[in-house]
Amino acid sequence: MRVDQLLNKLCLFKTRSMAKKACDLDLVSINGKVSKASAEVRDADEIRYTVYNWQYTVRIVKVPEGNVSKATAGEYYELLKKKQKPD
Repeated sequence: MRVDQLLNKLCLFKTRSMAKKACDLDLVSINGKVSKASAEVRDADEIRYTVYNWQYTVRIVKVPEGNVSKATAGEYYELLKKKQKPD
């Protein structure tokens, strides 16, 4: 699954276009490498992204195969780190 779609499906970004824009601005990386919006995500990948001056690191437990409800989105990833970036 594309990283921009995954970030949107797991409710980590509000919209897919916001996730795509973050990828275009080099604010998203997979396993330490800056990624494009079309980069494929697999199980156990580590994604680091920045949104609203906060940097998040999550590990994908399982890539979803269909639509994901907000209530179950947290089952597909684990939050490893969250820190505020200095201005």
